[in-house]
Amino acid sequence: MSKRIVKVVKMELPGGEAKPGPKLASAGVVMPKFCTDFNARTADRKGEIVPVIITAYEDKSHDFVIKTSPAAGLILKAAGVQKGSANPKTIVGHISKAKLREIAEYKLPDLNCDNIESAMKVIAGTCRNMGIAIDE
Repeated sequence: MSKRIVKVVKMELPGGEAKPGPKLASAGVVMPKFCTDFNARTADRKGEIVPVIITAYEDKSHDFVIKTSPAAGLILKAAGVQKGSANPKTIVGHISKAKLREIAEYKLPDLNCDNIESAMKVIAGTCRNMGIAIDE
């Protein structure tokens, strides 16, 4: 018989540095156990924001799925800027086509497309909205 799901929560936590607190309290899991498991699986992603989907069960056990980092953070890091532009027409940074492809390849499993060219278009749209220009 399968376990009964109590709650499914989507969060963004720092890779390898999750701590028990109010953010995790709402998930309904045993916080120290979750933090230990999460930090072990994301130790290689320190300094990144890691999206995670936590499924809490009635017996206080949990499962979680780790997603790829948000595209906006990857783009800002590649462009070397602190934040994007409030106005998409104002260019605040540049990234190369090769870097765009690299980000698209990384994000492909979590995007709603099945080939790299489509993924590049999705990431290019995010760049455009953030005021990041793509150099040839």
